[in-house]
Amino acid sequence: MTFLFYFLIFIIILILCLSIKNINVLITIICSILIVQIILAPKVCIDGVISGALLFFYKVFPSLFSFLVVSNIILAYDGVYIYSKLIGKLLCRPLRLPVNCSFVLIISMLCGYPLGAKYACELCEKNLIDLSTCERLLNIASNASPLFILGSVGISMFKNSTIGYILLLSNLLSCMIMGLLMPSKNIYINQIHEKKHIYIHENIGKVIKSSIENTIKNCMSIGGFVIIFSVVNNILKNNFLFNSLIQWISKFMGISSDIIEGSFLGIIEMTNGCNLISSSTASFTLKIIIVSFLFTFSGVSIISQVYSFTYKFKISMKKYVIGKIFQGIICSTLSFLIYHLFFNRLSEETFLPYYKITGDLSSIYAFILLLLILPWLLFRIGKLFHIS
Repeated sequence: MTFLFYFLIFIIILILCLSIKNINVLITIICSILIVQIILAPKVCIDGVISGALLFFYKVFPSLFSFLVVSNIILAYDGVYIYSKLIGKLLCRPLRLPVNCSFVLIISMLCGYPLGAKYACELCEKNLIDLSTCERLLNIASNASPLFILGSVGISMFKNSTIGYILLLSNLLSCMIMGLLMPSKNIYINQIHEKKHIYIHENIGKVIKSSIENTIKNCMSIGGFVIIFSVVNNILKNNFLFNSLIQWISKFMGISSDIIEGSFLGIIEMTNGCNLISSSTASFTLKIIIVSFLFTFSGVSIISQVYSFTYKFKISMKKYVIGKIFQGIICSTLSFLIYHLFFNRLSEETFLPYYKITGDLSSIYAFILLLLILPWLLFRIGKLFHIS
């Protein structure tokens, strides 16, 4: 009877929210509901802030800060031009991107969310790429951090580093596939001209100072997103209505409640969702498929961070989200195929502790080598057959 009462309240609130066309009124109602929840259960909110802050300062900030400082220094000293001249064609031509997008691709591969979006928007703001190219680049330079996939997901959650490499490989390949599938206009628009480039010579002390200031500002912004969505997740996890709804869906669909809860929370914030899925009682294959989708889709938290960089441009976030859903499906499929293609002889019980590598490593190395040479190979094939 209690469940029916809360479920009725949920339906009334949902209908009310869907019927409201004014976004200001809708957001005010949602925030008011959150305020009531915070007042009724302040400890839940405090625990959410603490867990979000710990997550940011111990797992996000250490890797993010160094990369951001160094990346800003590279940008200040014409890094976009230098990278474009060195490896721009190798990286960008197969993906049908201008060569000055190479720096964004490299930063995204090394650092993950949301730096690809940040530097893609900076290139657009400096008129180095046009708006349509920026929209494509947002969905191509859009992968989770290798440190997060290998360390947090592979070692900490799955207790196996090989699984981390499988997930990382499928994540990077899904970005490449998105670049090959997404439609593009003339890739030679906004290319760096061959005329003599005049290098900028800035004072190194001034550049380092401004890079650190800019990095701290961006890190605090990202940390705020992580903490606020951690609070939302914690409120949901301790909410009777949410837990009752999860249990009802679990019984109706015949799926473990851990999987459903992890999927819901992972769509909001991927780290908590991945952690819940990895510790669930589901089959190992199902865990890999769902976790691959969650960190590739990235969640509302990361999408909000991306929007904080793209809001000044007329970029459709609807298209971006649809692209992320499609990329998540591709990544899940690749993870499933790679795991069963090279690790089908291993059972879950044969997995060794995280500090030991298991599986057919030669196959993984072969795939990594293929990943490195695939852009060059596709470009040469396209040139051979005169594919524009």
